[in-house]
Amino acid sequence: MTTHFVMMGVCGCGKTTAALSLQKHLNQCPYAEGDDFHTQANRDKMGAGIPLTDEDRYPWLGNLRDWMTEQAKNGETYSIVTCSALKRQYRDILRGAEGKVAFIHLTPPQAINLERMLSRQGHYMKAGMLDSQLEIWKSWVLMSTVSKSTIRVRLKPLRQIL
Repeated sequence: MTTHFVMMGVCGCGKTTAALSLQKHLNQCPYAEGDDFHTQANRDKMGAGIPLTDEDRYPWLGNLRDWMTEQAKNGETYSIVTCSALKRQYRDILRGAEGKVAFIHLTPPQAINLERMLSRQGHYMKAGMLDSQLEIWKSWVLMSTVSKSTIRVRLKPLRQIL
């Protein structure tokens, strides 16, 4: 059975860096950068500083889920996806993939997220969008608990938990 690791968290939290590190430890397993699955309309909207709606996100999440299922059908042992996955309903869509889905939630301090975003060159996700993602995340935290399939990573280097 394929195990899919979803590196999740707000923009600038280090999802891509962590995913690439994990990929090295998992024999270069298939990896999908969630940003690559956004439609151009979503990219344009975020680039203009407009937060995405649930309706904007559903096709994107479905495409990621389908990619994960494709990896399982190809017989891969592991796959890795980066995705903010800020709401339970978003994670539930990803859980629909064939195989086991484990979420790794990266949560560095907000100042580090912002610093990383401000240093990005040419990325459509602007630093001003961080606040809207944090609001989505905070509302979820107040209403639910983290599931058993979610690993929370704060400041401990990823290599220490692998």
